[in-house]
Amino acid sequence: MGYPMAGHLANHDFAVTVYNRTANVAEKWLTEYAGTRAVTPADAVKEADMVITCVGNDHDVRSLYCGNDQQNDHIFSALKANSILIDHTTTSAELARELAQIADQHQAHFLDAPVSGGQIGAEKGCLTIMVGGDAPIYQQAYPIMESYAQAISLIGTVGYGQRCKMVNQLCVAGILQGLSEALTLAKAAGIDAKTVVNTLQHGAAGSWQMVNRTETMMDEQFDFGFAVDWMRKDLAICFDEADRLEVELPLAKFIDVQYKKLQMNGYGRSDTSILIKQFHKQ
Repeated sequence: MGYPMAGHLANHDFAVTVYNRTANVAEKWLTEYAGTRAVTPADAVKEADMVITCVGNDHDVRSLYCGNDQQNDHIFSALKANSILIDHTTTSAELARELAQIADQHQAHFLDAPVSGGQIGAEKGCLTIMVGGDAPIYQQAYPIMESYAQAISLIGTVGYGQRCKMVNQLCVAGILQGLSEALTLAKAAGIDAKTVVNTLQHGAAGSWQMVNRTETMMDEQFDFGFAVDWMRKDLAICFDEADRLEVELPLAKFIDVQYKKLQMNGYGRSDTSILIKQFHKQ
């Protein structure tokens, strides 16, 4: 997702330096957009006023920002004072707070800003961003994020962007479970998928998932979108947070079991709408 997001920044005439752990990805980006490529995270940030990251999980983020004892090429090793760090990765709230504390030690500022909208949202520049951090820093970063988002909200202090993303993922999982059950019934009853969408999308049952996934689910097309592997990673974060808050998440835990079964059957990289396969007769 970082690829098209960086592209939108370049198209909005921001001076962009890109770094990717897979060098040829950054090189390919430079064939499409104006900018420069850095060899290490440290090289990427040493002159940056804004540092934007979007990777996979807590480990990936911590590695980029903190590196290890044998290396001195991570973000915090070369950061300018007063720079603003924006992390769009979906991580734990604990990691967000940890990085904010380290940023403060470097006279820098940190925003946890997970996104929703998937690859398509990133490509179209219409992501939703949930931000945790200080209001003045959020206001400074807003014009940057506006390049690739259509909805940006400050949820609270550092960590609350991630908590909001947890809420988002729980909603998505629940909606997909309901849609999977509903479409299974519709198919058994001989109702056309397009008829379902055209009839229900503007009513109380309407959702982004219904509008964008109904037909592909009915046609068994799942080789795109947000992968099951990533959803299970996100749900694990939700479960950890729920345990700390002593909150029960029975539906999400049921859905997670279904996703685990799909992973075991080789569907880990398929779109999360593949949840409908739990009802397919073997």
